[in-house]
Amino acid sequence: MIDEPLERLRAAARRTRELALHRAATGLGHEDADDEVGTFGTDDALGFDPFPLLEALHRHGARAVVIGQVAGIMHGSAELTGDLDLLWDGTAAHAPALAAAFAAVGARLGDETGAPLATRPGSFLRPKVRFTSPGAGGDCCTPALPWGGLHVQGCLDRAITTVDADGLEVHYVSREDLIRMRRALGRPKDLRRAAELEASEQRRPGSQASEDTSAK
Repeated sequence: MIDEPLERLRAAARRTRELALHRAATGLGHEDADDEVGTFGTDDALGFDPFPLLEALHRHGARAVVIGQVAGIMHGSAELTGDLDLLWDGTAAHAPALAAAFAAVGARLGDETGAPLATRPGSFLRPKVRFTSPGAGGDCCTPALPWGGLHVQGCLDRAITTVDADGLEVHYVSREDLIRMRRALGRPKDLRRAAELEASEQRRPGSQASEDTSAK
């Protein structure tokens, strides 16, 4: 059993690449994902590897918090994904480090319509920027993006930090906040994944639900 968040993610990314290895390309990217299967069914799953960008963010001191299904996997979700979604605070002073990290992996940016954006600090000040890179594509968001009434600034404040044996530091949204995000978005895949996280939380040793069950 794999217990470390980053080892869970490494295993899931390997599994995604293995399953997608012989799949024919469809031309669909993460923005084309359907509301049931998600990005695992798109071309973004081909060669999916979020670690080059996560490592670049760490090297450049850019504090971006992993959200979406990559965070779900880090919390133990069994569902695979093909994209990497990030949340950062949207502060202009922090944008240069973010831009440097994305540039380091050769990422290409686009606005919400798909129009290209230069990989420079000002581009990241939008509520959401789409990106593609050799290992992973996804969305890089700020708290200015509407989340169905959810106050996501607090998600940044409550984010978890994990560090692997090589010193890679990754920030990811807490389980409780990820469940709230899922329920706020309300798509079939989000509701299914929120239920999965809630069920796994109840089975975790030390959880109140687990203790109540053990006492019966």
